[in-house]
Amino acid sequence: MNKVKFRYATEADAALILKFIRGIAEYENMLDEVINTEEMIKEVVFGKGHAEVIFALEDEKEVGFALFFHNYSTFVGRAGIHLEDLFVWPEYRGKGYGKALLTEVTRIAKERGCGRVEWTCLDWNQPSIDFYLSKGAVPMDEWTIYRLTSDKIDELVKRSEEDV
Repeated sequence: MNKVKFRYATEADAALILKFIRGIAEYENMLDEVINTEEMIKEVVFGKGHAEVIFALEDEKEVGFALFFHNYSTFVGRAGIHLEDLFVWPEYRGKGYGKALLTEVTRIAKERGCGRVEWTCLDWNQPSIDFYLSKGAVPMDEWTIYRLTSDKIDELVKRSEEDV
């Protein structure tokens, strides 16, 4: 494989980004959880700038993508990058696009002076776990991710307002 080309997504790519999101959701058996829309992508990613997307290209065709955003480590005292999604279409896997996308995100992090690049991975996704370990990633086994979904956020805010 020749040197992989990348490009940053633009607002005109909202449909393509959603297609990739649906692709990764299908792979993770979570397609029924995707409520995102092109309009939401346009607003949140491009309007508010809450995330960034890069595509890996083969002959000018988008074959993989990475969606990431900045976070902040109070311990390190610097911003970091959280890699939310990294996905390569099945027919393009094994050609180095996943490695190239991960490397590009880490290059961006280095260029921006970030202290960390972090992501999550499903426990059953052994091919991805093996891939990440082969790149030097260290699992944070002692940490558990907690999540409040929008309905639980609403409940918590409502309860706190009632307590006032």
